[in-house]
Amino acid sequence: MNNHDLILQSVPFKAKLKYMKRLFFRLTALMCGVFSFYLASAQTNPVNVVTTAVPFLRISPDARAGGMGEEGIATSPDANSGFYNLSKTPFSEYKTGIGLTYTPWLKDLGLNDVYLLAASGYHKLNDNEGLTADLRYFSLGSIQFSDISGNSWGEGRPREFAFDLGYSRKLSDKLGIGLALRYINSNLTLGAAATSGSISAYKAGEAVAADLSLTYKNIAANKEGWTFGFVLSNLGSKIGYTNDATQKEYIPANMGIGGNYTKVFDEENKINFGLDLNKLLVPAPPQDTSSEALQAYYSQSVVSSWFKSFNGQWNTVNASIGAEYTYMDQFSLRLGYFYESQDQGGRQYFTMGIGLKYNMLGLNFSYLIPSGSGITRNPLSNTIRFGLVFDLDGPPVGTSGTDQ
Repeated sequence: MNNHDLILQSVPFKAKLKYMKRLFFRLTALMCGVFSFYLASAQTNPVNVVTTAVPFLRISPDARAGGMGEEGIATSPDANSGFYNLSKTPFSEYKTGIGLTYTPWLKDLGLNDVYLLAASGYHKLNDNEGLTADLRYFSLGSIQFSDISGNSWGEGRPREFAFDLGYSRKLSDKLGIGLALRYINSNLTLGAAATSGSISAYKAGEAVAADLSLTYKNIAANKEGWTFGFVLSNLGSKIGYTNDATQKEYIPANMGIGGNYTKVFDEENKINFGLDLNKLLVPAPPQDTSSEALQAYYSQSVVSSWFKSFNGQWNTVNASIGAEYTYMDQFSLRLGYFYESQDQGGRQYFTMGIGLKYNMLGLNFSYLIPSGSGITRNPLSNTIRFGLVFDLDGPPVGTSGTDQ
């Protein structure tokens, strides 16, 4: 044991925790300052919000990441890695993992039947390869349908879901890659009466997409070090809700990059903190709202739309900064901050969460701290997420998991 380890072990636990809190809030203040400067300079440009179909794919489906400002690209691998960065999976010390998460959505607006369910799992074929399967199910609750004249089309319960299958592999002890294929189904008129010439013209939208991911880990023998991740997600077809091939919308293709650093104080205490940046790969709609301009916008190929999304659209970059303190690999305390440009929706909030683990079972809880008041109140305030994680076939009893 070197002098550095002796010094760290002599520091009282309360002092360590105080240091961790100061470090997190300094990093958060720095990020807020950087993005506030960007926002002030961007407000001279006209507001042009980029929207997509199936926006539920942009909702963080995991309680652990939910407590860390939705940071998840370069955090340690778990059963929910497929939602953020599939290529982390081969680095898990557990052979099999299963995750379940429930997220009531927009509860602060009084909605009690809108929610997101997520189920995920992986199985490592060997030390270098793994297979994953993930499911997201989003219920939009009960909706009364009517036409433009107010005639009732009945009451429906729209729902959307996405199902993924993935494969990941280590290329070396430090580098991993992942590929996932996704089927997306969006039925926004489910349960409405099908009357001729009205809602019968609509159908469930379907799309297919793929995720490509890369992970680089530079971890020392004491489990301390950096992890970096790069992800291209939802690269796929447009989605349509009618038989008109010209009436199709973009799905939320995304490019993400993340970094996370783990600091080990001793065998019992460690902290990791990191930053994710996510860029929406969807072009901004034209300022000209004529039918010709809109037709040209929606008729672009998906590949060209990805490249055109870089044409001065840096206000579609979201940032997630998070920190996670872990004690004895059994208790975790999490804090985070999420930033979105004001002219792209303005989601800006702090999050917190806790995690408990006993043997193979892990419990995660996250909470989105309320902000604003009146008409400026964040509609996502008080959002909570509940998660269960089952880690199976792990390290021998008495050893500490590297990535848990």
